[in-house]
Amino acid sequence: MEKRNIQISLPVTGVEEWEAVKEPLMTGWLTSGPKVREFEELFAERHKVKHAIAVTSATTALHLALVAVGIQPGDEVIVPAFTWVSTANAVLYCGGTVVFADVDPKTFNLDVHDLERRITNRTKAIIPVHLFGLCADVDAIKRIAPGIPIIEDAACASGAGYKGKPAGSLGDIGCFSFHPRKSITTGEGGMITTNHEGLFELMSMLRNHGASISEEQRHHGPQPYILPDFNLMGFNYRMTDIQGAVGVVQLKKLDRFIDERNQWAAYYHEQLADIPWLRTPKCTPGDHHGWQSYVTFVNESTSPFPRNSIMEKLQERGISTRPGTHAVHMLKYYREKYGIKEDDFPGAKACNDFSMAIPLHNRMTKEDYQYVVNALKSI
Repeated sequence: MEKRNIQISLPVTGVEEWEAVKEPLMTGWLTSGPKVREFEELFAERHKVKHAIAVTSATTALHLALVAVGIQPGDEVIVPAFTWVSTANAVLYCGGTVVFADVDPKTFNLDVHDLERRITNRTKAIIPVHLFGLCADVDAIKRIAPGIPIIEDAACASGAGYKGKPAGSLGDIGCFSFHPRKSITTGEGGMITTNHEGLFELMSMLRNHGASISEEQRHHGPQPYILPDFNLMGFNYRMTDIQGAVGVVQLKKLDRFIDERNQWAAYYHEQLADIPWLRTPKCTPGDHHGWQSYVTFVNESTSPFPRNSIMEKLQERGISTRPGTHAVHMLKYYREKYGIKEDDFPGAKACNDFSMAIPLHNRMTKEDYQYVVNALKSI
């Protein structure tokens, strides 16, 4: 095979995004303003929620969400042990206590049976992660944890769905990412979704230093020279209008991007099915997978080489791979902070050690996908 260079992920941007940023640059409105508002309105409409709030990242979205539901020192928040570290970090920003729950290696999402064992009278929120674009079983979580706020970590799940409902509309608050590895991007950036009027108003103020009205509202109001009141201690988590302009263009492409990813995910399913040591990702019937990543699972008891050696061989052929993500309980900071052993969460440890993301993105060609398949079959 002629060697190719296939990245694990590449964003799709071009002339339309370039043209979109001209307006804020020419008008001089660069901070959060009309383009951010347009992006928020379109995002809320697409995800079937009343409100969307654009922020600087999914991490700051999670932080605002936890502040809004009242997480304080001593409060416990349950998070999956297999996720990006920011899911847990956001709890610590509020002084809360991270309580890990194990994950199901077949879905990479929360194991609801283990989750049930972790709930105490100090549990004040649960953060299910829709990892790699597959929504967590939110209905099951609600059944075993009635009344406990659910904050969806939907960083990977723009456009994904669960039982006919979009990600971000399933719990009390949803938190999305627009990092370049996600299906749509604004460079950095995030979005909060909610149907709760009170939470929306609170998070809107918290995003903007705690100001009672936004900069745009003040600028276009009858007294733009009067500064707003500040009744809360807030944060500067505002998205810029340059990012908002890019977001508007990207969002209009979201469904096409996901349709393309679904097509090539199906191709991988079919072509890789006869590799006995490689398990392809689960697709739950009736749900709409967002396919932010295509994450396989290497069975080292039958594979010709360990997972890391397979990744090295693919890299030598120009194919980028990654572990799906990391088991946060195995990271030094959390291991030492909570005195956790690696084997305390066996599902998460298995995902940490044996998951392998292979390239799936909207800049790949048919020849690229065939090259990846051939390389895997030749190992």
